[in-house]
Amino acid sequence: MQLRSDSFRSMQPIPQAFALCQPDGSDKPCLFAANRNPHLAWDEVPERTQSFVLACVDGDAPERMDDANRSDRRLPASLARRDFVHWIMVDIPPDCRTIAEGSCSDGVVAHGKRAPAGPPGAKQGLNDYTRSFAADPAMAGDYFGYDGPCPPWNDERLHRYHFRLYALDVATLALGERFAHAEAMAALRTHLLAEAALTGTYTLNPALRR
Repeated sequence: MQLRSDSFRSMQPIPQAFALCQPDGSDKPCLFAANRNPHLAWDEVPERTQSFVLACVDGDAPERMDDANRSDRRLPASLARRDFVHWIMVDIPPDCRTIAEGSCSDGVVAHGKRAPAGPPGAKQGLNDYTRSFAADPAMAGDYFGYDGPCPPWNDERLHRYHFRLYALDVATLALGERFAHAEAMAALRTHLLAEAALTGTYTLNPALRR
């Protein structure tokens, strides 16, 4: 199975249009971006496929965020890292082969998208902005569907965003309405036929964008 995108190339920068935040270029480190989901397409699907699962995970998120986005601090590349989930979608129909650019996310929605668009029958879970924005009254809420990159602008590591597609031998994972990436991964484990991945990069650090 092969996964590709017309929006970015493998291991190349993800354009700002598909990010949650972008550099401001003046007195602010960053501001909200277009937050559109990128185009994705796939082929060479196993014959027994009955549904797909799609995920996007940043594998380079700092484990501790105490010094994030502080002008008097930096986050060294050697800092311990963890996963940050940007997208999890399950029960994608077996005849689906394309996710169009901007078809599932187009703009930043304060408090999160309640019912993000997607392929008919597909179900989208919570991303990790649900946790990140929890202490911010202006943004706190349940963030379903896709919300793009917004790594700390003082992070010295280039972040990698892994888009992964899983072909399954069941039509549905029968997850509840409020599920997360970990639940989807646990549910698909015994139903996996094939998987494919595509990775893009993103940074808000001016020194890494040169």
